[in-house]
Amino acid sequence: MKHRSDGPADQGGGGSSGGQGGGEGRHAGRQTERQAKREIVRNRAQAHRWWVLAVIGTAQLMVVLDATIVNIALPSAQKALGFSNGNRQWVITAYALAFGSLLLLGGRVADMVGRKIVFLTGLVGFAAASAVGGAAQSFEMLVVARAAQGVFGAMLAPAALSLLTTTFTDAKERAKAFGIYGAVAGAGGAVGLLLGGVLTEYLDWRWCLYVNLIFAVLAIVGGARLLEGGRPAERPGLDLPGAFLATAGLFCIVYGFSNAERHHWGSAQTWGFLVGGVVLLVLFVVRERVAAHPLLPLRVVLNRQRGASYLAIFLAGAGLFGVFLFLTYYLQQIQGYSPIKTGLAFLPMVGVMIVMSVVVTNAVLPRTGPKPLVPPGMLFAAGGMAWLTGLDLHSTYAAHILAPLLLTGFGVGLIFAPAFNMATAGVRPQDAGVASAMVNTCQQVGGSVGTSLLNTLATTAATNYVVGKRPTKLVLAQAQMHSFTVAFWWSAAIFGLGVVLTGLIYRWGRPATGDQTIAT
Repeated sequence: MKHRSDGPADQGGGGSSGGQGGGEGRHAGRQTERQAKREIVRNRAQAHRWWVLAVIGTAQLMVVLDATIVNIALPSAQKALGFSNGNRQWVITAYALAFGSLLLLGGRVADMVGRKIVFLTGLVGFAAASAVGGAAQSFEMLVVARAAQGVFGAMLAPAALSLLTTTFTDAKERAKAFGIYGAVAGAGGAVGLLLGGVLTEYLDWRWCLYVNLIFAVLAIVGGARLLEGGRPAERPGLDLPGAFLATAGLFCIVYGFSNAERHHWGSAQTWGFLVGGVVLLVLFVVRERVAAHPLLPLRVVLNRQRGASYLAIFLAGAGLFGVFLFLTYYLQQIQGYSPIKTGLAFLPMVGVMIVMSVVVTNAVLPRTGPKPLVPPGMLFAAGGMAWLTGLDLHSTYAAHILAPLLLTGFGVGLIFAPAFNMATAGVRPQDAGVASAMVNTCQQVGGSVGTSLLNTLATTAATNYVVGKRPTKLVLAQAQMHSFTVAFWWSAAIFGLGVVLTGLIYRWGRPATGDQTIAT
């Protein structure tokens, strides 16, 4: 009886098990189908990886050149919209504040949601904000559009770099790809000056914003077809307190340095925000040490090679503004160059930068690591900036400007591409977005620091020069020339500091692929 009563139960159990097995089988089938689709996309991305690089490079160029292209358009925009000199700075600051403060959060969101969707969302949003800015009918409309550009740029930039990191895994191909990417990032400012001059002179200042639609459409079409999702199997959580501390801290730092350009360093609006930003970032580091899902895992920055790379990007971003900003002033205000001629004057430096970024990092970096490249690059850039201090009111481009520009371009080409490469090398897949965001954060904050610091020093030097002198036209021109010289010397000092620090921190040896952190 027992045997007979158990029989149906066994059969019933078997039927239930079979039903569950069928459900599990269908689920497994769907999983297999999804994996197969992902594999197809991944294989397509690998097969077209150099086209992927073109897509990512186009998006990065759009973000980088936007920092300088608007500078050229600003006088025309101010005349058209009728805003004051005091408000003019906000067209630049609104973008820098949103972009610089939200980069870390944008990088973590890319790790959580998926890099492809965040990349494409950033592109669409950046294009829409650019269209609104180009059509702006008021100062307020333009500033809001610029802030929106910064928000979507903070999504786009780290997603782009993390996609590049996960697409190119072979050491030689990675070096070549990051050489091109580093050249785009380093040369974007000069391209913005040239393109802004052409568009402003021959079309209208609004086209300095509308041109982003062309870049965005090309990148959206290519990205939708070629990119894979890029979301790791282990999705990291979001540390909301850490996100608040990082965003608020970076906001205060960028805002404080932006204020330094309009107020003196003793103003509470300058040092108050700077001190507050430092305190918030210290609290952020404390929070990240104990957070279950840190926004920026400390293992990312405690790796010596990556830490040195972030520092190199920060210092190079700060020092490079001595070329782009003050040499632009010199060429236009002292030499009388037009915006287009000014942009063309930078092309030889850009050309050397691109060649060095691609050739040197492809041939040397995979064999030797960054130490034989980045510190010497800092030294060459420092030499170029020091050479520019010899300019005077009667200097000529061919005899006095071209050679130091070429030397600076040579040095910067040795810095950016290896530093960008090493800043994301060996990171865990779930950290690729935030590691990439650190690259953009360092470059953006470095640029803000360099702009405000050098501007303040140059302005003070010009003011002190005219004390006790009659303000004749010649004296005022000499005071302006003196301010440029001071800025070039300080830029050389920033690069000189980079020589020392990167030389001490970088390790000898080939690039490592593992996530190696400092033990102490």
